[in-house]
Amino acid sequence: MPSSSMLLYALLTALAVWGHPHDLHQRATPQVYSSCINPNDIALTFDDGPYDFLRDISDQFTAAGAKATFFFNGNNFDCIYSDTRVADVQYAYAAGHMVASHTWSHADLATLTSDQVVDAMYRSEEFLSRIVGVRPAFMRPPFGSYNEAVQTAAAGRGQSLALWDYDTGDADGATPAQSKAIYDSVISNNANTALILEHETQETTANTLVPYALNLFKSKGYKLVTLAECLGVDAYQAVGVPQQRTVRLPYHFCRI
Repeated sequence: MPSSSMLLYALLTALAVWGHPHDLHQRATPQVYSSCINPNDIALTFDDGPYDFLRDISDQFTAAGAKATFFFNGNNFDCIYSDTRVADVQYAYAAGHMVASHTWSHADLATLTSDQVVDAMYRSEEFLSRIVGVRPAFMRPPFGSYNEAVQTAAAGRGQSLALWDYDTGDADGATPAQSKAIYDSVISNNANTALILEHETQETTANTLVPYALNLFKSKGYKLVTLAECLGVDAYQAVGVPQQRTVRLPYHFCRI
């Protein structure tokens, strides 16, 4: 007969995966982070995936002894529930990189109703719970756009908001040279820390910007860490186990 500890673990895991969108109690106004705290730390963060360049970026960081942070959408450039993207997310997570919420479809949260904001956040919690078994402690609002309703929803979901203090502009038409200049400005400013926005959906980011950033910051003695590490906090509210692949993941969600 299962031990009481095993039964408790199974119950907590089930709650992490299947929790109702309104099952969390309201907390205080969430923290909004726009910069790192720990000195000499740099957090390179990547939005809008999972997409074609996720594994390449993950491998480059692993080879450099560094860690990245990925803010995932559920249905943006691709469906996170496809077999390929499920495997990609699991690959990056298994490599020790941090995974977090970028909401479901990359809608501007400040333009949505309160219920729509909660739904966009809940769906992201759901796919991270199903795919890698974690409940995120961070959400990056698309476009960096949020209002009081978004903060209230985040408080109810137990999540902090993650912004940035350096933007490479890689998804806004910046040339590789212009994006590299952003990295260079961290050095020229003698910055103690940096929280940098990038996008894993851009081929030039994977092929040009990532190797440049890794080489530059390592050569200057910075530590390349996850967002949670540079803040000295936990990356996840809960860590359990992913849903077994014998149960079909809800690919049809991406068609809603």
